[in-house]
Amino acid sequence: MTKLEIKEKLKDLPDSPGVYIMRNSRDEIIYVGKAISLKKRVSQYFDNNKNKGAKVLAMVSHIDHFEYIIVQNEVEALVLESNLIKKNRPKYNIVLRDDKQYPYIRIKKEKYPRIQKVRRIVDDGSYYFGPFPDAYAVNDAIDLFHLYYPFRTCNLNFDKGASLDRPCLNYFIKKCKAPCVSKEDEKTYMDHVYDIKDFLDNKSDKIPKWVLSRMNEESKKLNFEMAGKFRDYYKALSIISEKQNVTDTRDGDLDIIGFSKGVNVVIVQVFLMRSGKIVDREHFHIKNDYLESDKDIMASFIKQFYLDMIYVPSEILVQNLPSDLESINSFLASIKGKKVYLHEPKLGRKKDLVDMAMRNAIDMRSKYDKRVEKKERNKSSGLSQLMKILGLDKIHRIEAYDISNTSGVQSVGSMVVFEDGIPVPKEYRKFKIKTVKGPNDYASHKEVLTRRLKRGKEEVKKGNTQTGFGRLPDLILMDGGKGQINIGKEVLDKVKLDIEIAGLVKDDKHTTRSIIYQDKEFPINKRDPVYRLIYEIQEEAHRFAINYHRKLRQESLKVSELDNIKGVGKKTKQNLYRHFKTLSNIKKASVDDLMQVDLVGRKQALEIYKYFRLKG
Repeated sequence: MTKLEIKEKLKDLPDSPGVYIMRNSRDEIIYVGKAISLKKRVSQYFDNNKNKGAKVLAMVSHIDHFEYIIVQNEVEALVLESNLIKKNRPKYNIVLRDDKQYPYIRIKKEKYPRIQKVRRIVDDGSYYFGPFPDAYAVNDAIDLFHLYYPFRTCNLNFDKGASLDRPCLNYFIKKCKAPCVSKEDEKTYMDHVYDIKDFLDNKSDKIPKWVLSRMNEESKKLNFEMAGKFRDYYKALSIISEKQNVTDTRDGDLDIIGFSKGVNVVIVQVFLMRSGKIVDREHFHIKNDYLESDKDIMASFIKQFYLDMIYVPSEILVQNLPSDLESINSFLASIKGKKVYLHEPKLGRKKDLVDMAMRNAIDMRSKYDKRVEKKERNKSSGLSQLMKILGLDKIHRIEAYDISNTSGVQSVGSMVVFEDGIPVPKEYRKFKIKTVKGPNDYASHKEVLTRRLKRGKEEVKKGNTQTGFGRLPDLILMDGGKGQINIGKEVLDKVKLDIEIAGLVKDDKHTTRSIIYQDKEFPINKRDPVYRLIYEIQEEAHRFAINYHRKLRQESLKVSELDNIKGVGKKTKQNLYRHFKTLSNIKKASVDDLMQVDLVGRKQALEIYKYFRLKG
C-alpha cells in the first residue's frame, strides 16, 4: 500500500473504540493496539510529528497496510487487543512468554456426579474448589476420593437417560458401582459425594480420619508400602485443606507484582498471597528491546496476565501504577465482577511485600543476565572455532536444512537461520516438497535449495535484502557427507551463487563427528564450543521440519476422514475437534457422546458413529 493509499484509508477510519492491526509487506502482524477513537489514534502514527520514540519510528517504517475491528467500548477493545497479542506475538508489542493456571477440583452437576481436576471455571452449576497451587496434591486427593468410594469416571450422560447393556471393566475391578446398568444406589453414591464436598468446604474431617485409620490398619498388618501411600494421601489432604476458597475473595488475598529491567529484558515476579500466606510465585520474561516505560510495562503485563485468570483477588499491589489506569480498572472489574483495588503502596507492610517482589526480580534478572552472557560467550567461541576450522574471516549468517516425511509421504523441508551464532526464528522458512515422489532426501534437498537460492537471487535483484529470502547466507551447512555437499554445490553452480558450503558427518551413534569442507574432513569433539553450536543448529532444523510435517499430517487426517461423512461441514468438524481434541477420540465416541457436541443431532451422530464402526 502506497503512502497515498494509506492517507486515503485514514480518512475512512471511524471515530469509534476498537483495535487496530499493523501489517508489513509480507502480511505479517507487527503491532496490535487499542484506541478510544480509531481515527485519532491510528492517524497519529502517520502524521509528521517528529517526537516519536525509537519503537514507533521503527514500526512505522515497516507498516505496509493496516486493518481495524470496531467494538462497543474500551474494555472490549482492551480484551481483544490482549487476545490478538497473545495469539500473534507481534514484533513491536510487549509479549509474555509464559502462562499458568492453577487447578480446581470440580464436583460436576449431573446425575452420579464425577469428581475431576479442571483449570477453568465454567458456569455450569457445578461445585468448584480452589485454586490450588500444588497440582500434585490435587491429583493425590482425587485418587484418594476414588479409593474412598468408587465414583464413576465415564462420560455417559445419565441426565439424558444413557445406559449400557453390560458394565465396563471398571465395575469388574471394583473401581465403579456400575450406575450404567442400574447396579448403583444413587442415595449411597450421593452420600459419599457429600462427604467429599463437606471436606472441601472445611465442614468435616471424616475423610482425613478415614485415611489415618486406614494408615494405622495397614501398619498393624506390616503392609508398610500401603501405609506409606495413605500417609502421602494424608499430606495431600493437609495441603488441600490449607486454603479452601471457591471463587469468592477472602480477607488476606493479594497479588503482589514487582519487576526488574535489564538492557533487553524485564523480569516480572508475581507473589500470590492467599489467606495471609504467600502460597506461590510466578515469574515472566518480557522482551524490552525498545526500553518501554515502567508504567507501560506494568500495563501490558496486567492486561495479559489477568486476561484468562479464573480468580482475581480484590487487591493487587504493584511496583508502579500502570498507564491507562482507568481502562485497566474497568477491565479487572469486568473479570472479577466487582471493583479490584490496584494499589502502589508507599509505606508499611504492603510496601515491604512489593519490595520483596522487586528484590526477587532483581536477583532473577541478575542470574538471567549471567546466563545470557555465558551463552553469548559460548556462541562466540563456537563461531570463532568454526571460522578457524574452515579458514574463513567472516561467518555472519548460517543456514541449515532438513527433510521430514513418513515413507516419502507429505515430504517437507525446513530452513533455519543463525546469525552470529544466535537463532533467528523470524527468518526460518518451510517448504512443501513438490517434485519428488517417495523418500529421496538427496532430491528433496536439491529441490529445497534450488527454490530457496533462486528466490534469494530474485530478491537481491529487486533490492529486497533486509529480511527473508533476500538475505543470502555466508555458509550453508548440509546434514551429511560428500553426497549432500555435491548436491549443494550443483545447485549453487546452477544458480551462479558463490556461497560457502560444508557437511556434517555423523558416526554410527548418529552423533556428529566431523565437518567436511573443500573435500577435507575436520574432526570435532563433543567438548568443543563448535560442537555445541552445530548441535543446536541441527536440532533446530530437525525440530522445525518435524513440527511442520506433523501439522500437515494432522490436517490431512482431518480432511480425509471427516469430510467423507455425510452432513459433516466445516463448523461441525471444528466443534468435534474442539470437544474431543483428537480424531482417535471421535472414532471411539458413542452416539450419546457425539450428541453433546454443538450442531450434532441424533441423526448426524448416528452417521458419524456408523461411519467409523463400519470402516473399522
